[in-house]
Amino acid sequence: MSEFTPQRIRDLVEAAAGVAGQTDLSSLLRAAVATAIELTGARYGAIGVLGEHGSLVDFIPLGMDEADVKRISHYPRGTGVLGTITRQGVTLRIDEITDHPESVGFPEHHPEMHTFLGVPVRVGDRIFGNLYLTEKPGGFTVEDETITELLAVTAGAAVATLRLQERLRRAALQEDRERIARDLHDSIIQDLFAIGLGLQTAVGHIDQDTQTVQTRITDAVDRLDETIFSLRRYIFDLRPPVWARPSMSTEIRRLVTDLSEPYGIEVGVDVDCPPDTPEPPLSDHVVAVVKESVSNALRHAQARTIDVRVACDGTRVLVNVADDGAGFDPDAEHGGLGLRNLARRVGAVGGEYVLDTAPGKGTVVTVWFPLT
Repeated sequence: MSEFTPQRIRDLVEAAAGVAGQTDLSSLLRAAVATAIELTGARYGAIGVLGEHGSLVDFIPLGMDEADVKRISHYPRGTGVLGTITRQGVTLRIDEITDHPESVGFPEHHPEMHTFLGVPVRVGDRIFGNLYLTEKPGGFTVEDETITELLAVTAGAAVATLRLQERLRRAALQEDRERIARDLHDSIIQDLFAIGLGLQTAVGHIDQDTQTVQTRITDAVDRLDETIFSLRRYIFDLRPPVWARPSMSTEIRRLVTDLSEPYGIEVGVDVDCPPDTPEPPLSDHVVAVVKESVSNALRHAQARTIDVRVACDGTRVLVNVADDGAGFDPDAEHGGLGLRNLARRVGAVGGEYVLDTAPGKGTVVTVWFPLT
């Protein structure tokens, strides 16, 4: 521990605070990886998020060019050396990955890697994911291991905090909805009931005093207009505020987990967009495209793996869903796949839709939405 100088400790504390200060899960995970790379001197870093059954459901890599990432045949699947960390729940520091008895090699087009440091990220008593670092010249040190473990603890605590905040926000939203329901009963519904009683009374005098009946009906119409205005205001208030809506990243991950669980198929998710980008209704279109594409792949592709990628570049939103399944002839009729509806939805908001598939080739759905 002699290498921990006062300045080094200050750097670690500031970096940990930066990770803990993130308000979006995707940003938090990326900050943890970027900070670990910076503090240890690693060339590459990544964090793998585990699903309920221990397989990777999300993988966020840093340090590689976007073009290199796209050329890799698939994200790691959480087996081999990476799976060892999950199974044993301990830190793993290796000078040569290929010498480890659990090593299973790398996917096609994956960069060559030798030195390795992997640390489990725990949320409570459960392993949420693993933080990986590779390719430090000379290998990783005991100091690097300690620093990365401290960052993993910070990231796990921050994830737990975000989850607690989300539950509190849901509770606050439910309380607000109940308050509005009470207000609706105490004002709108009672107003309508009073107007109805007034009209019933007017009907009883319709053959006796036409002028009085006409006055009462006119008054009832005016009061109905006022009540409708109040009702519209309450309907608007029923919409959840921006802070209470789950982020697009959270919604996509939750959706993919729910869709894939019955099939036992591994689905990787990578969402690289700033918090609250894009906003509704565009985010709703993005989620709908992911849902339709992943659902098609799960039900029809006979795929072993499916990868979902959503990215924002400042002017557009990219949605890419790729599977290694059977593929199909795009010119043939596929009425049950919903492809026409998907293309129609994308075109309606000025987006671009590209389908790349053929029998035996797998399928890649690529969609661009304008950020305007």
